Amino acid sequence: MQFDELLTEQRNHRSTHIDRESTLEMVATINREDHRVARAVQKQLPQIAAAIDAAYPLFDQGGRLIYVGAGTSGRLGVIDATELQPTYGLSGEQTFGLIAGGEAALTHTVKAAEDSVEMAQADMAGVELTDKDIVIASAASGQTAYTLAALRFAQDHGAVGIGFSCIEGSPLAELADYPITPVVGPEIITGATLLKAGTAEKMVLNMLSTGIMIKTGKVYQNLMINVVPTNDKTFERAKKIIAEATQTSTLAAERALERSDNNVPLAIVLIETKGTIAEAKSLLAATNGHVSQAVKLSDTKVK
Repeated sequence: MQFDELLTEQRNHRSTHIDRESTLEMVATINREDHRVARAVQKQLPQIAAAIDAAYPLFDQGGRLIYVGAGTSGRLGVIDATELQPTYGLSGEQTFGLIAGGEAALTHTVKAAEDSVEMAQADMAGVELTDKDIVIASAASGQTAYTLAALRFAQDHGAVGIGFSCIEGSPLAELADYPITPVVGPEIITGATLLKAGTAEKMVLNMLSTGIMIKTGKVYQNLMINVVPTNDKTFERAKKIIAEATQTSTLAAERALERSDNNVPLAIVLIETKGTIAEAKSLLAATNGHVSQAVKLSDTKVK
C-alpha cells in the first residue's frame, strides 16, 4: 500500500471545517476524536494483555525493556522508558529507548533517519541483545523502515518483539510477535499522527509498561514501592508508602525503614509478616523480590 493510501493519511470528514470553528467548537471536535482513540485501544486489550504476559517473565529474569521508533513514535518510547526509571527504581540499563537519528532526534527532525535500515541495525547491534530482552517497536503507519529493521534485527537475535501501529495488516503488525493495532482512523489534521495515533501509543505504552512493572513485583497494592530514599523528600514519601501499605503509623514505618536499611519492600514485608529482618529477606529472596508473593508465602508458612 502506498503511504498516501494509509488510513492515518486520509482526510477526516468530521474535521474538514475545523479552521472555521470557534475555539470551543474546535476543542470539542478534538475531544470527540480522542474518545475514538480510547475505544480503539479498548478493542486491543486482549493483545495488550498477551504482550504483557509474554514480556514480564523475561523482564523478571533480567531481560531489558527496549523501545524503538522514529519521530513522535520514537520520542514517546524514550519518554516511557525514562519515566519508568525513577517511578519503579530501575536503572537506565534495564529500560531505555532508541530513536532514529539518536539523541539529536529527541528535539530536532533528523532528515532521512527513519528511512535508514543501516542505522537501525547499528543501533540494535550496539545494545548486545539477548533472548530475554523485550523490544517494543512503534510506528503509526506500521511501515517505517528504521523501526521495521530494528524489530527484525532484535527478533533475529532472540528478543521478543511487540509492535504498535495504527494500520491493520501493516508490515510491522505482520512482523511483530505480539502486534497491537488500535485503528484510530484519520487524524483531525490530515496526516498529523502526533495527534490520535500519538495518544493511542501513549495509552498502550502506559498499559504495557505498567502491566510489566506490576507483574514483576514493582507495585504492592497500588503503591510504587521501589522508591529509594536519598533525601528528606523521598524519605518522607517512603514512610508514607510503607504506612499506607501496612495500615500502620508513620512512626512504625520509620522504624521499619531504619531496620531495613532504607529498603522499602523489605520494610513492608517486615511489618506485614511480623517477623525478623532475616525472615523478611528470606521471603523476598524466595519470591524474587515480589512483596505480594512474599507476604502470601509467609501466610502459607504460618498456616
